Amino acid sequence: MLDLARLQRIRLSRRPMGQVLVANLGLRFDYAFPRKTDITLEGLEHLQTCRPVFIAMNHTDRYNYWPFQYAMFRRGMRFTATWVKGKYYETGWMGWFMDQTNNIPLPSRGYVISTEFRRVVGRPPTKDEYRLLRDLVDRRGQGVPPEGSDGDGVRRLYAGSTPEVFLAGFDQLFDQMMGEVVRLTHDALTLHDCHVLVFPQGTRSKRLARGLTGLMQVAQHLGVDIVPVGCNGSDGCYPGGSPFSKGGPIVYRIGAPLRLDGPELGPHRVTSPFAPFSHAATRDHGAAFQAATEVVMNHIDGLLDPDYRFGESRASDGVREMERFL
Repeated sequence: MLDLARLQRIRLSRRPMGQVLVANLGLRFDYAFPRKTDITLEGLEHLQTCRPVFIAMNHTDRYNYWPFQYAMFRRGMRFTATWVKGKYYETGWMGWFMDQTNNIPLPSRGYVISTEFRRVVGRPPTKDEYRLLRDLVDRRGQGVPPEGSDGDGVRRLYAGSTPEVFLAGFDQLFDQMMGEVVRLTHDALTLHDCHVLVFPQGTRSKRLARGLTGLMQVAQHLGVDIVPVGCNGSDGCYPGGSPFSKGGPIVYRIGAPLRLDGPELGPHRVTSPFAPFSHAATRDHGAAFQAATEVVMNHIDGLLDPDYRFGESRASDGVREMERFL
């Protein structure tokens, strides 16, 4: 399980041997046999000539960053550190693999709610329990189980105290964990000279979905530009949970860097200090973060084939609610 102590133990690398071994001993052969996986990088000059940046990509399947990392590796370009979900650290062997391949886990509020509930109560929250706690954390509810409902699990989580006391403790824990995420991200970009790969839509979906503002918060906080990338075709090579490609064409279109002070993102730049992912940052600057995120997502959309572009609702067609965390 991912907790604060586990985050503090993560060590990144300029040349992650896990990525090197996966590329040389696995992907090199998998992408050649039995069906060739043809990887094309269009607009590569946008990454060849820049300092370490955030790479913002759509997330069509479990493995759509592997062909991109492999193609970059084969060209002798910078390695990447990737923001991944905290749930991938639930088992020891998977967490170890994630460590070796230079990943940075993001414990979202939903993930922390679910893991803290399991730690105290001994089971996952029900949908009603999760929604009650999520509304409390998001300042949309009081966190009090309705009359006549079975609120024993929530009351056990509060440990005989009040929702207000639980919320204060939750905010402190979440802020500390996200502070570690920001530290690791900063180290990846500066100490280790890596690009940081982010899926701003937050979950897998064939069609591009609305972006979450975490990328823009950290990018502005650290002063790092963003390069949009559209991934096309990877879901055909990786249609399920298998890490072995079925073969086929994958095209990554790499857009021009979006400068934080440039004409598109500049109008939404937050210049006052803030702590990324904090409730105060969202309260005070949420509109600016969301507007800048829409700029990034629209650029990704322009790099995609029609089947991968925004649908009418801009909603995800992938996993939702607690399925994203457990």
